Amino acid sequence: MQQIFNFILKNSNRLLFLLLLGISLSLTIQSHSYHRSRYISSANVFTGFVYEKINNVKEYLNLREQNNQLANENAQLKKLLFNNTDSLTAGSALPKPSGIENVKVYNAKVINNTFNSKENYLTLLGGEKDGIHADMGVVNSLGVVGMIEKTSNSYSTVQSVLNIKSKINAKIKKSNHFGSLTWNGKNVGFAQLIDVPRLASVRKGDTIVTGGISDIFPENIPIGVIDKVYIDKATNYYTLNIRLFNDMTNLGHVYVIENVKRKEIQKLQEETKNE
Repeated sequence: MQQIFNFILKNSNRLLFLLLLGISLSLTIQSHSYHRSRYISSANVFTGFVYEKINNVKEYLNLREQNNQLANENAQLKKLLFNNTDSLTAGSALPKPSGIENVKVYNAKVINNTFNSKENYLTLLGGEKDGIHADMGVVNSLGVVGMIEKTSNSYSTVQSVLNIKSKINAKIKKSNHFGSLTWNGKNVGFAQLIDVPRLASVRKGDTIVTGGISDIFPENIPIGVIDKVYIDKATNYYTLNIRLFNDMTNLGHVYVIENVKRKEIQKLQEETKNE
């Protein structure tokens, strides 16, 4: 306390000057509109700057929540899209009777992704408690990612399209000629469409999408474009090298697709085979 008194006594002249300066500035601002407006303007600029920085920090801290909200909204939009697409009309949107829903879409997040082996998998945050189970398709905003292989209560593993065991029904969009999308285990940016008949018209740059035969993926989900065309001499079919739309080494939020009618379709097919 004594040190404070000593400081005040030692700097009394300076402190008195600052006090009088503050009083005079206050009186000047209050009595002159010009000075008052300049003060208020400067104060607004300063407080606006502070508020902007605080808001930027809040927005940064809320990015995860906002990303999750956007992913959930996108899942709902994809659900509407898939359920309003007639698989017989190559992507044209047609209204369906009220109450009919063939496809459900679930939002999930990639927490692990391998792409440097022959049999690559992803791990998703999202499992049985979220409605996800085996043999469901996985896509994102750019196209096909893979298929659910195993699930636990909270997590799922996905067989990536970059897996030599993967086999997905796909077609050339412009001609509807079908083949099987596989991966030869070499380049992570490319997959192969095999067993495409020679009568199909194929050109570099043609778009490849999911076919209508699959009971896992809806029709016309993007996959990639034709990069090179080969003729398999053993089978006399085309093998097409497909440049994938997805960067399979960089995946975040994905959407898991459930075909509600899948079990019914499989049951009918089994009954037909056994007759």
